[in-house]
Amino acid sequence: MSDGELEEVRDFWNRIADDWRIQVGDDGDRNRILNSDPVLWKFAGDVSGLTVLDAGCGTGYLSKKLRDRGALVDEHFDVVIANYVLMDVPDLGGTMKAFNRVLRTGGMAVLVFSHPCFPQGRATVSENDEETCYCWSFTYFEQRKCADPPWGHFKSEFIWFHRPLSDYWKAFMAAGFAVVDFEEPRITEDRYHLARNERELKNGKTRPYSVAFKLQKKRKVA
Repeated sequence: MSDGELEEVRDFWNRIADDWRIQVGDDGDRNRILNSDPVLWKFAGDVSGLTVLDAGCGTGYLSKKLRDRGALVDEHFDVVIANYVLMDVPDLGGTMKAFNRVLRTGGMAVLVFSHPCFPQGRATVSENDEETCYCWSFTYFEQRKCADPPWGHFKSEFIWFHRPLSDYWKAFMAAGFAVVDFEEPRITEDRYHLARNERELKNGKTRPYSVAFKLQKKRKVA
């Protein structure tokens, strides 16, 4: 990771902050509400009385919900939550080591990030909505910075960093964590009624937008 890449990412998120607030709102966007937030809360468990770091908090919607559930904010944390953050950081290894540093031994990290196998910015939906294709201009196993075109009300390209799923696992292990649980969030039957239309329901049922990890800090790392 270069200093230039880090500054580019900071500038990008500062530039789209207002648009991102519109996208996420107070309760998260549709993917979070329908698919990944239920898994995130299951992995996080009861946060009442715990010290929790919302790493890469964005608009802060999740921090507000953590506070409402009784979590405390302090300098030594029981839980780190990174909700759709890791695909946007240029230095994955350094980020995971930072999570290790602020967590107590035995503390938990709950990580949700875009599924690297199914990048939504590269999805092409057929005219009849029956098929979705993911177009790759590079090998899945390559690590690289990507820029996707703006969509919806956004006016700027989206900068993100592709890594194969195995690289995430290796980075977690190298940073002193053990994987406790793993899921590919999808809409569950008890939440079908929250889908706004058949297409949204079908998308949530048939392919994962994200992956979710529950990690435990086993050892300190330098």
